Amino acid sequence: MDAKVAGVIVAIVITATVATSWIALQPQPVQIKVFHAGSLTIPLQEVKEIFEKRHRNVEVLMESSGSVEAVRKVTELGKLADIVAVADWLLLKNIMYPEHADFYIKFATNQLVLAYTDKSKYANQINSDNWYEILKKEDVRFAFSDPNKDPCGYRAAMVFVLAQLFYNEPNLFNDLIAANTNMKLEYNGTHYIVLVPSDLAPTTDKIKIRSKSVELLALLEEGVIDYAFEYKSVAVQHNLKYVELPPAIHLGDPSYEDFYKQVLIKINAGTDKEKVIVALPIIYGITMPKNAPHKDLALEFIKLVLSDEGKVIFMKNGQPPLETALGYGNIPDALKSLVATPS
Repeated sequence: MDAKVAGVIVAIVITATVATSWIALQPQPVQIKVFHAGSLTIPLQEVKEIFEKRHRNVEVLMESSGSVEAVRKVTELGKLADIVAVADWLLLKNIMYPEHADFYIKFATNQLVLAYTDKSKYANQINSDNWYEILKKEDVRFAFSDPNKDPCGYRAAMVFVLAQLFYNEPNLFNDLIAANTNMKLEYNGTHYIVLVPSDLAPTTDKIKIRSKSVELLALLEEGVIDYAFEYKSVAVQHNLKYVELPPAIHLGDPSYEDFYKQVLIKINAGTDKEKVIVALPIIYGITMPKNAPHKDLALEFIKLVLSDEGKVIFMKNGQPPLETALGYGNIPDALKSLVATPS
């Protein structure tokens, strides 16, 4: 080997060594993890992008699931997360607080709609008055998410009972839900109670059930189903057509809270953990688990969600924020200026 070639090799080795050393000296990104409802994917992705631009050495890892599953990851499976954001604030109150979280915050709203496409059967006929009659048609297929895993699913079941009361159609739930799944409806003299078995399954091909509501979108687009019960935000974000249900039914109007509360649902939220959930206006919740690995960054992320900037993101994505977020429990000092604390 001549001296010139040897010199080149030495130079390459030195350059590679320097480059490797330089890379090794660079700080590795800090990763914070967010467990969140599928219906929060798009707005939280926008929040993530802003957050990462302002925190150059931080990577936000988003993990989507049904809200019940998101909570169970922390409370039962022992997984670590810095933030948990769900489609039903009561899951935080009833399952995470106070054992697994010191506080929880209500921050945004939504309502249920019946989403469809131009390919859906009777798309040119369906409206807010006849939607349940369209669903009864023999050639129509529809879907909702699993009530045991996803609040959108148990809210869809509640919608059928509320519709039964609102339209004075006493067999509506049985004709559409009980006849096509192994879910049942009981009345105890004061409340209508939907019973959801742990082995929930459709019993006919009229209904499809998936783990989370956003998974129904592909079924709609492929024409496997004609209609899907979704949050209005999801329909807006994905440019779907939708039937806007009456306020007494869609679970998005606080003035109908007493009417909603006539309906309960018993779900199986994990092994031997039957949960009774009251039908209430839809409000999203967010918290930081007690064992969050990066508490300061988690609080900064939640601050961005609750800020005016965050409110704009949620509003444009069809999830109107509460005018003032409502905080419960031991609210961290970093968040106190952004929330009201009802007595």
